[in-house]
Amino acid sequence: MKVEKAPYWTAALMSSMLTGDPDGTTDEAMPYLIGTDEAGYGPNLGPLVIAATVWQVPDDVPPVELYQRLKKCVAARVVKDERRLTIADSKALYTAGQGLASLELGVLTALSLLSRQPACWRELWPSVLADGLETLHELAPWHVDFDQPLPVEVEPAGLAKLQDRVRTGLDCAGIRLVNVCATAMLPHTFNELVDKYGSKGELLSLTTLKLAAHAIANLPADSTEPIIVTCDKHGGRGHYTGQLQHVFPDDLVRVDLEGRQESIYRCGPGHRYEFRFIAKGERMLPTALASMTAKYLRELAMIPFNQFWQQHVPGLKATAGYPGDATRFWDEIRPMQQRLGIADRVLWRCR
Repeated sequence: MKVEKAPYWTAALMSSMLTGDPDGTTDEAMPYLIGTDEAGYGPNLGPLVIAATVWQVPDDVPPVELYQRLKKCVAARVVKDERRLTIADSKALYTAGQGLASLELGVLTALSLLSRQPACWRELWPSVLADGLETLHELAPWHVDFDQPLPVEVEPAGLAKLQDRVRTGLDCAGIRLVNVCATAMLPHTFNELVDKYGSKGELLSLTTLKLAAHAIANLPADSTEPIIVTCDKHGGRGHYTGQLQHVFPDDLVRVDLEGRQESIYRCGPGHRYEFRFIAKGERMLPTALASMTAKYLRELAMIPFNQFWQQHVPGLKATAGYPGDATRFWDEIRPMQQRLGIADRVLWRCR
């Protein structure tokens, strides 16, 4: 079913979502905004990481206006202003060899707002991985004995000052970061689930929606506020009804809009959950921070991976794991891989 595209919300819409009353006369609501994104969908080596960030905002602040409301402490692009934190698509902040500083500033600042301040690599993962998900060090030989202090590149003093400014800016705007969570899928799990679901596109959509469901489940049980979930479009997919119905089997999924640029659905109690799949979703602040988180976690996961193989294969050049170079890397480590008895499916992603 296609309908005319509507604004993210209006006061009347907010009230009707809360009470079912289209005239809308209720107390002011504080909607939740959830943004999701991934890093590592294309590579053959290393984990696929999917992250979600959860925000609570005043009802007069649509997602598209978050940057404007936080302009004194947050920037949507890299700026020469140490008083503002850049939150943007990770592809605009990081390229191989450019360093992790921009990503690290954003992710560690966000975690500090949640009173999570991991001091090292091994403390970071349990601070973000969603409940019940696997931990990296238990499943990959290159992670078993690895640890590294955090931050990796950012000066702690400068990080602390920026964290204070962002915290103050959010308080003044009446905006709250509620959660940052992620799932990191190592190759053997990735391969198993691709076999189960039939394609890596299906795997991405279902895992993303399960992470969003996890984030929703961790909101206050008595909450009645609307929840807006924004996901970057998954490849060329335009229809997500089946995937939503799979993750929310007890709810009737309603289609509000399906198109090339945006697809919108409602589900949950009273259709309180709104899922928006939009092209270039990283332009929305919650999704941009999810993009940064996923990329930061993936790059940190690749550090011990490369170090492990470089210790066993002298002169080996590190890899980011993407097609082409991943094949070169695998060819060079294969004799040692066989000697160590590491199975292909533990190392190499099938798609």
